[in-house]
Amino acid sequence: MQIYLIQAPIFAKNKKMQVLLLGNEPSCYEIMQLSSRVTWKIAPTFQEFLLDRTCDVYINLSEDGSLQNYPADKTIFINSVQYSLQEKSHPTNIVRFNGWSGFINRKCWEVAGSISQQHLDFFKEIDLKYILHKDEPGFATPRIIAMIVNEGYFAKSDNISTESEIDTAMKLGTNYPKGPFEWAKQIGLKNIYHLLSTLSKTDERYTPCQLIQNELNEKWH
Repeated sequence: MQIYLIQAPIFAKNKKMQVLLLGNEPSCYEIMQLSSRVTWKIAPTFQEFLLDRTCDVYINLSEDGSLQNYPADKTIFINSVQYSLQEKSHPTNIVRFNGWSGFINRKCWEVAGSISQQHLDFFKEIDLKYILHKDEPGFATPRIIAMIVNEGYFAKSDNISTESEIDTAMKLGTNYPKGPFEWAKQIGLKNIYHLLSTLSKTDERYTPCQLIQNELNEKWH
């Protein structure tokens, strides 16, 4: 794993880079806070996202971004924490990143894939760092947070304490910005569960707590 810092924007002078987003309003707003030096646009549908030919970079923030098919002649980023690019047979112009809520507008992205010059241009234009990971589920931060959330639910299921008290203990004891249940609410418990389920196929330490499944079943029914 390597971290890259790119400093000087190289995009053409007097022309703003055009970036087309696809996703819900909170996610789009979150990424738009990164920079005012590019022109951010929002595609109302996936079809329009695919058909557009006016933009320089295309970013799919949708939770199911990896489940779509993409053309091989665009500079595309997709939010894909659970699935690898190889698993979904995406072309080499696709770069996946951790697009979980709360991580999109950070100045350093966790990414996987083949970083082209066009992808680099985007990073340079908005002074964004990136950490390049192997094309495997979870990246680094999502794995850690998913495990923390899972342990929080195990503690709750064992009646050790309440959600708010567990959150407080985590923040005071480890100086984390959020506790496990606060992370779960921000990211979405469904996303946490799906990542844990995927990771547990090769490492039983990630086996989801039954209480997580129970809560999701209550929401789905």
